[in-house]
Amino acid sequence: MTIIIFIIILGIIVLAHEFGHFITARKSGMKVYEFGIGFPPRAIGVYRDPKTKKFVWVFGKGKTKLKQAVAGEEIEEQEFPATLYSLNWLPIGGFCKIKGENGEKAVEPDSFGYQKAWKKVIVLSAGVIMNVILAGIVLGIGFIIGLPTDMSQGVDKRAIVITPAEVMIQSVEKNTPAETAGIQYGDVVISINDEFIVNTAQMQEIIKNNGDKEIKLVVRRNGEELSLQITPSLIKEETTPRLGVMLADAGVIRYPWYIALAKGFIAAGIGFVNIMITFYILIKGLIVGQGLMFELAGPVGIATIVGQGAKLGINYLLNITAMISLSLAVINILPFPALDGGRILFILIGGIIRRPVPLKYEQIAHTLGFLLLMVLFIFITARDVINLF
Repeated sequence: MTIIIFIIILGIIVLAHEFGHFITARKSGMKVYEFGIGFPPRAIGVYRDPKTKKFVWVFGKGKTKLKQAVAGEEIEEQEFPATLYSLNWLPIGGFCKIKGENGEKAVEPDSFGYQKAWKKVIVLSAGVIMNVILAGIVLGIGFIIGLPTDMSQGVDKRAIVITPAEVMIQSVEKNTPAETAGIQYGDVVISINDEFIVNTAQMQEIIKNNGDKEIKLVVRRNGEELSLQITPSLIKEETTPRLGVMLADAGVIRYPWYIALAKGFIAAGIGFVNIMITFYILIKGLIVGQGLMFELAGPVGIATIVGQGAKLGINYLLNITAMISLSLAVINILPFPALDGGRILFILIGGIIRRPVPLKYEQIAHTLGFLLLMVLFIFITARDVINLF
């Protein structure tokens, strides 16, 4: 069930991203060869014949290959007289195949490469914008039915509190006392040494005063109370004893629908900025030689998080879906070759030097960037699989 939920969520997020590219490309006068759900080989497709105005169904695989859909390789000639809307056999995400998307066929008015720089930037950034919009909609729906929220800074007077704030485990760091003791994401802290826990500030003070002393931690997990023995200790040469968890005073709140949607988009904007800051800290740490400051998760790790969220309920799953969508938006806008942000960077460089960057150099950069991303993808996925065992 976790795999199915993960595929559905990832599919919705990627399709929203690709739809952003699709609709802006069409509105900008660019020809779109194919808009696909899933990745090739093709199962079925349909297009509207421009002459007869009738819908024509297509069965089986065609000229678009997996590498062309994923890596953006150019199709030598259009396979159909109009945009093909296809359903493909690999059920993860989707793709939008735009004519001349890598700068080819720049002399043809309906190609991406022919368009003015500002149109290209709009098309490239539209996927990121759609992911932020999707996150806002998801969070808005969440605020209508009730969404887990950190209440440590107080609650909006217009909010309706469904579940009062409890101290909840938001994440568990690797190789820490918390991981050793078996603390998990979503655990609610009930007491420490028989002292009832009211908020995170109280819990952090107790942990600080019990460094190197074994304590009894009672948590609620899936409706059951569990008693765990754990010893706070110094982590990563820090001066204050910790368990190795991220805490939140989490409660469930909702808003009237006319407020909820606005709150959803505000939360999406704040989340986007926070994730941007997190990536900045992460990249800065790598550059100055501090290593990974945060754990990165690949598809396996994300699927695990989705599974954990699904167990906690639909409102937690909505929260996770929004965060994944925002994370995809941030990653894609980074000025790294092969990503949307990298392509925008080359367009901006062309504007500065007043001539396009030679196509061969840009393609080399995107190819190398894609290979590096694949290596990182394989490394993170392998580590996630190892962590499962």
